[in-house]
Amino acid sequence: MGIFNAVFLCLFVLTSGFLSLSSAINVSHDGRAVLINGQRRILISGAIHYPRSTAEMWPDLFRKAKEGGIDTIETYVFWNIHEPRRREYDFSGNRDIIRFLKTIQDAGLYAILRIGPYVCAEWNYGGFPVWLHNMPGIELRTDNEVFKNEMQNFTTLIVNMIKQEKLFASQGGPIILAQIENEYGNVIGSYGAKGRNYLQWCAKMATSLNIDIPWIMCQEKDAPQPMINTCNGYFCDGFSPNNPNSPKIWTENWIGWYKSWGERDPHRRAEDVAFAVARFYQKGGTLQNYYMYHGGTNFGRTTGGPYIATSYDYDGFLDEYGNINQPKWGHLKRLHSIIKSMETVLTYGDVTPIDFGNGVEATIYATNETSACFLSNRNEMSDETIYFQKNNYFLPRWSVSILPDCKQVAYNTAIVNTQTSIIEKMPNKAEEEPEQLNWAWRPEYIKDTLSGKGSFKADHLLEQKLASSDASDYLWYMTSVRISKHDPFYSKHMTLRIKTEGHGLYIYFNGELVGSQYATTGKYSFELDVPVTVKSGKNYITLLSVTVGLANYGAYFDIIPVGITGPVQLIGNGSVVRDLSYNQWTYEVGLNGEDKKIYDNKYAQQLKWYSDEIIIKRPMTWYKTTFKAPLGLEPVVVDLQGLGKGEAWVNGHSIGRYWPTVIAPSDGCEECDYPHFSKTRCATNCGEPTQRWYHVPRSFLHTDNNTLILFEEAGGNPTLVNFQTVTAGTICANVNEGTTLELSCQGGHFISDIQFASFGDPVGTCGFFEKGTCEADHAFLVVQKACVGRKSCSIDVSEATLGLSNCDNNINKRLAVQAVC
Repeated sequence: MGIFNAVFLCLFVLTSGFLSLSSAINVSHDGRAVLINGQRRILISGAIHYPRSTAEMWPDLFRKAKEGGIDTIETYVFWNIHEPRRREYDFSGNRDIIRFLKTIQDAGLYAILRIGPYVCAEWNYGGFPVWLHNMPGIELRTDNEVFKNEMQNFTTLIVNMIKQEKLFASQGGPIILAQIENEYGNVIGSYGAKGRNYLQWCAKMATSLNIDIPWIMCQEKDAPQPMINTCNGYFCDGFSPNNPNSPKIWTENWIGWYKSWGERDPHRRAEDVAFAVARFYQKGGTLQNYYMYHGGTNFGRTTGGPYIATSYDYDGFLDEYGNINQPKWGHLKRLHSIIKSMETVLTYGDVTPIDFGNGVEATIYATNETSACFLSNRNEMSDETIYFQKNNYFLPRWSVSILPDCKQVAYNTAIVNTQTSIIEKMPNKAEEEPEQLNWAWRPEYIKDTLSGKGSFKADHLLEQKLASSDASDYLWYMTSVRISKHDPFYSKHMTLRIKTEGHGLYIYFNGELVGSQYATTGKYSFELDVPVTVKSGKNYITLLSVTVGLANYGAYFDIIPVGITGPVQLIGNGSVVRDLSYNQWTYEVGLNGEDKKIYDNKYAQQLKWYSDEIIIKRPMTWYKTTFKAPLGLEPVVVDLQGLGKGEAWVNGHSIGRYWPTVIAPSDGCEECDYPHFSKTRCATNCGEPTQRWYHVPRSFLHTDNNTLILFEEAGGNPTLVNFQTVTAGTICANVNEGTTLELSCQGGHFISDIQFASFGDPVGTCGFFEKGTCEADHAFLVVQKACVGRKSCSIDVSEATLGLSNCDNNINKRLAVQAVC
């Protein structure tokens, strides 16, 4: 995994330093904006987390972000992937934060580095390495010397690495802001005086590192100077910093939400995101960061929660695979361009707010040379028309109109004049690839654990983080109980009762699987009673506790117990209870296959596999197959429908936990009625598996044969597994007269066909367009000639281009197009 010790890390950093050819950049701030080389700036940032994508994906992600109007990339620093064991460090592969930052610089973008090192981020244990939990005397995120020493050591390590590579703006690098801690204001009250002391210590420790750029603290109204406190949320237009010399910064603009096992797919409409952004800049904001611009994938065992899904798509501007998410990307790209064009007047102009009542406001920004205006209607139920500066302006409900010259409306957040893309999955067309993959299998070896053999013992039940340091999702608990048939307690048929803090439990009694259960979403402790057949003499009890990501948020989240906390009881004759919680218990961390690295074909091929007849629906089973990489350059996914629960590896790379048997609720997916947004509305995927498609980055694949290995924990059928590619197959637009229609394919594809085109009053949505009451006769031919055979096309939406229509003068004409890539 590229683990190396601290001494070697220092030598590596000293001998491979990147000498920036850029001049030092002075980054400062006042109460109006972040200043770069003395100039106030409007900054638009997007979050892209390096371990949730791959190094090979980064340049393309940054190119698309920059094209979409982003000038800054924000990321957390994930402590647990860099220091998985104390003082052993890993910066390989997609953990290579230095390469990530240099790639940002190569793209001509700034960076915001949120060191934390607590990150939350729906990431396992909030980004903390679990070995912290097991240090004597430690208390996390409070005034505790053991924790502060470890936090300072890691923070200093990261800062020194970045200094050595000259990546802070003060050294000519891209990093213009850094963050210490994360959303501490949400929990500080629970830690009392020790929390307040810790907050002050964080600020002093960060300042002492002398990085010569500003530090921020998000969601912390008591952030001490010189920290800049910032806002996180769906809307931050009403946020005010705690110091008049701090600019108004929005560190997390939640443009969607994350996916959880057993839940629907959440979405946030482009119009609502645009409204929130425009309101923020209208109300004096000058830097905002989208969370997430590209969410990516929770590879391996990195998900937190618990029960966070492997996909971290977040309904981002770039989807999980890196495809442009339209119309969100294009609608906000136009907004970014207009806001950027107003940079000087927004950051230096005098500000005049006007309240028209009923949720309608105007804001005038003016200098001696120019002026710019915002008109906003926060009324969710009704449109409004206002008289402003000698003109009437129509304001759709829940929208902001932007007038860069205070005369003409250049953009309204509720009017989308950009294309919509329908992402489609295509079958694997690799040469000589069979319709069905050929599988081999082998059982997970559990004979030793079923007979009570393990690695260490204790005379009580151990909490799982303490026993395993989260080296695996799996921890075996083993004990035995001797019962004589002459014991009044004895009965051939008894009940074994186990109380667990989850998240999953498998129960073996005398070598037989007698029961299993997973916690329901949101409630992770449960009690399970199973009937057992007891024999006179020694009876073996083997319990397998399974985690699905450790808690990552809330006060004291770090001490939330997981695993079998007890009691474990045997209920016998006459309902007599024998408590086994303080028996001698034997423990084994992880799977035998994990220890043998079966997931890596280099080791898997040394073992015996069975291929004559595939065994299905068998718990605790490993499966292996080979496949050809799909042709082309489009992102690759694997369909794991038919499997139960487990983890998947492609050529030794974990693509994450899979759990397609978990189904989203069948209701709650009504059409999203803008502007009534909430994270529980605007959902899709009702009644379907939470996730059946899993991202396989192209960089994981070989040009010849590839190996897919599955650990099937619950029992499933791998014969349905198949690989496909993901692309924007259908593209649509429905734009107003007076604008420019822009259509483009992704992945190097060309527009092959125009399925619908009508200029008039067409009705319907993408995939369901129909002609309205009127249209121009030649619009279809014009669009066909301009677009077919091209990767992209632009059309002026006017009668001069598309021909005269037979529409009445009172009809606002639109051009609707549906094309195939």
